[in-house]
Amino acid sequence: MNKPNSYRPKKLVTTFVSIAVLLSVLSITTVSPALGSADIGDFLIPGNGYSVDYYRSYGEPTIEASVRGDPELERGEIADIQVMLVNKGMVEGMKRLNVNQNLIPDSKEELIAQAEMSAEKNCTTAKGIKANLISESDYIHIEPTTTPQIVDELKTGYIQPIKFTIRIDDNTPEGEYELKLPVTYQYQNNVRTITPNAVDIGLISDSVAFTQQYVTKEVTLPLHMSIKKEPRFEVSKISGSLKQGSTGLINVTYTNRGETSAEDAQAKIVVMKPLSTSKSTVRLGTIGPGESQTASFNIAAESGAVVKNYSVDSEVKYIDDDGKTKFSDNIKLNIPIEKSESRFSTTMIIGLLLALVFIYQIITVLRNRKNYSKNESGDEND
Repeated sequence: MNKPNSYRPKKLVTTFVSIAVLLSVLSITTVSPALGSADIGDFLIPGNGYSVDYYRSYGEPTIEASVRGDPELERGEIADIQVMLVNKGMVEGMKRLNVNQNLIPDSKEELIAQAEMSAEKNCTTAKGIKANLISESDYIHIEPTTTPQIVDELKTGYIQPIKFTIRIDDNTPEGEYELKLPVTYQYQNNVRTITPNAVDIGLISDSVAFTQQYVTKEVTLPLHMSIKKEPRFEVSKISGSLKQGSTGLINVTYTNRGETSAEDAQAKIVVMKPLSTSKSTVRLGTIGPGESQTASFNIAAESGAVVKNYSVDSEVKYIDDDGKTKFSDNIKLNIPIEKSESRFSTTMIIGLLLALVFIYQIITVLRNRKNYSKNESGDEND
């Protein structure tokens, strides 16, 4: 009759211990695999008899990056650049740890150890990769909507392309530029095998199970690109005059501020009313770096043109070092229209009036003298 009473406390103790073990294992198996940290100490390492470590692996992901295709860009260009991420990580070695579980036959335990060793080989796989392209140059800009790029997983020996959009300023100096690619990822740092003790209390099935520990790593990878050498034109001088209702010669001096020569260069202007021209293109010839050539344009202004500066579009067509026909960026010319001079000045008008008065006086005197002479002749005849 006393047997049930003695059994109840034992059952309560067993239940209490099982619950405690359950909470301990759950904290190990759910929290540890889910979170990554650069410090292994941040994890709850499965200890207290519920996991063992048969092997320690040596190796981790090695992420490298390069720009696919020609990394030479042009000024003013908006380009999509494709970056190739490659994982060259290798398992450098395995260390067998001295573990002996008394509840498992040696032959079976060796199979379990081999399974953990196989799982350890995943240490070179990078997971949750985030790559963020950064430009430290004031001339090169990264399109914000294209960075960062996310890659779920990259196994060793595999390549993953990612794409960014960049914009090059028109006045970017030629030369080599370096972009930075900070890459953050996680990788498996250790694998532990759950012991049969967890099986005995019904927490897991009678099969091999593991807990994985992850760490987070960040590397900054350099990406190199260059800005192509090419002619770069600006207008260094405008001379000549243009008046309302007349045609004038406007001289425009083009200077090559670039690094290479422009062969067979031609200057072109585009004018609109109230301006016009009979010849909009003038040949300049070859213009070397730092050299200038002047183009003369005959431009006519309508008589009703407003006196002000008129903006005229201009460009230079040329052949580059590769034998390709290129066009410069649009260059604005400010051409002033001056007020036309009156054909008769005030002084001329006054002088003309005085001359007319003088002539009128002479005519009047001569007429009066003639009349006087006639009168004298008539008196003598009488």
